[in-house]
Amino acid sequence: MKLWDKNEPMDKLFERFTIGKDKELDLDLAYYDVLASIGHVKMLNKISLLTNKESKLLLKALDSIKEQTLNRSFQIKEGVEDCHSQIELQLTEDLGNIGKKVHTGRSRNDQVLTALKLFTKDNLEQVVVRVKALFELLQQKSEATKDILMPGYTHMQVAMPSSVGLWFGAHAESLIDDLIILKAAYQVANKNPLGSGAGYGSSLPLDRNYTTEQLGFEGLNHNVVYAQMTRGKNERITSFAMNSLAATLSKMATDVCLYTGQDFGFFQLDSKYTTGSSIMPHKQNPDGFELVRAKCNKLQSLPQEISLILANLPTGYHRDLQVLKESFMPAFQGLKDCLDVTIAMTENLKVSENLIEEEKYDLLFTVEEVNRLVLDGMPFREAYKQVADKVKTGRYAPTRKVKHTHVGSIGNLANEQIKAAFEKEYSSFELA
Repeated sequence: MKLWDKNEPMDKLFERFTIGKDKELDLDLAYYDVLASIGHVKMLNKISLLTNKESKLLLKALDSIKEQTLNRSFQIKEGVEDCHSQIELQLTEDLGNIGKKVHTGRSRNDQVLTALKLFTKDNLEQVVVRVKALFELLQQKSEATKDILMPGYTHMQVAMPSSVGLWFGAHAESLIDDLIILKAAYQVANKNPLGSGAGYGSSLPLDRNYTTEQLGFEGLNHNVVYAQMTRGKNERITSFAMNSLAATLSKMATDVCLYTGQDFGFFQLDSKYTTGSSIMPHKQNPDGFELVRAKCNKLQSLPQEISLILANLPTGYHRDLQVLKESFMPAFQGLKDCLDVTIAMTENLKVSENLIEEEKYDLLFTVEEVNRLVLDGMPFREAYKQVADKVKTGRYAPTRKVKHTHVGSIGNLANEQIKAAFEKEYSSFELA
């Protein structure tokens, strides 16, 4: 069954090519299509295109299908193109001609787009909940390790004193900016396209404000042409938000992979989150963080992939847009998995103390010596030259004393201010 079928034969190769992976992906989309259909049926009843009896029967049948999607018993039968066709087929089998009325005032274009926007909203919410859990963990780790000094690097060389708490806190604050971009994507997805039909509206007296309220959208995509233009735009903007968060996770994963190595030895991974070697009996490899890095780097390519698929498409629906689902929908599960693994591995990450006592970190404290001379009244350039000469001639001896007090530094992590900023952004999602 195909919603657009005119009972004309189709070449089997062509049919397989045009359907693509819809059947697999639509098992995850079906729940959202049912939600959209429930709102649509209620609206058709409100404007008297469905009687109370018809509406009641349809809603009961849709609730049954919704339960199937939740318990994973929903299946797309052989010969049925996608979840949208399967849902209408089940309604028709159960209710006869009443089931055929569910598509009144709808095109498959606005039907799919509405389901995709509901899918996007829900998955963004799931991502944001995980971001909050990671943020809180990083802040807790930051406070617990704020007095443990570690080397800071520039150009991959020893630079200045840092602290483990400062490192954890940096990745926590990065999540705030990621949250801001996720919120922007959420706002784009949070507009109702239902009622735009194939992109040119309907002569039926549809109540689009009512379906907006029923489906929990914040507002409408008002112009019906533009509503259809958001197919693809929604995915592209969301992919940029996913890209930003993936970059944060990838950078953190790279640091941990370096810092757990024997040449650094700053952190130790719990053995249950490492893998061994088939030849080297001592190995405890950070495969989890390596895979987080790889998967997140792959996610960072998603905006380019989506943008190229959308490149130069004119206004209106085009089948090119179907291909977006194959990259866009699975990306959410990949990102959620990376967040879950990062949280689990970070929670069990052990920190080495007294790191900076080793001789190789002597030069970490040259700036501290320069600043000490500046505080004693010496001009900065003169102090810099004096310390540089001591380093060059081997006369430099570090004191290993650090006194940083300004906001955001080793001695003043500003975690409370960072927490307040995060809570402000998180609360704007108004999650249940």
